[in-house]
Amino acid sequence: MSSDAWFHRVKAAQRDLIKLVGGIARAAEISSISESHIGRMNNARDTDLMPLSVVYALETDCGVPVVTQAMAELSGRRLSDPDAEHKANVNVLTSYSELMHKAAALMATGATAMADGIVTPAEAHSMDRDAASFERGISQFRQALAVIKATGSARAGLQVVGE
Repeated sequence: MSSDAWFHRVKAAQRDLIKLVGGIARAAEISSISESHIGRMNNARDTDLMPLSVVYALETDCGVPVVTQAMAELSGRRLSDPDAEHKANVNVLTSYSELMHKAAALMATGATAMADGIVTPAEAHSMDRDAASFERGISQFRQALAVIKATGSARAGLQVVGE
């Protein structure tokens, strides 16, 4: 990873976290930080990073360790989820379908961005947003598959219609 690629990964995670808690105003309310400061943390071109106390407060509020996960990934690690068994009860068909929708969105954004042979920072930002959504979808899909592996099988729930 290039010397400043980590910065862009953490900034993307911060933006995702702010979105998950309900936007800049809500993040400011939760963290007791001004909206303008949260806005700088949300801006891809600004150098402000969230203090750990803000990351902790926002992640606790939404229940998703977005920035913590990004930091772990930057160190070559993964977080384990103590509620994985509960979360893994997600229907495999639904999670797969959602994953394919997210993949299609990423491919469409990427195709549009790369059509002229130049990827602008705004296009990179859009693709990163879709990639983050796809990444979360993969995690949910893998959790659903883990249940099937643990239980030995799963019924797809498909049936012939019309006869």
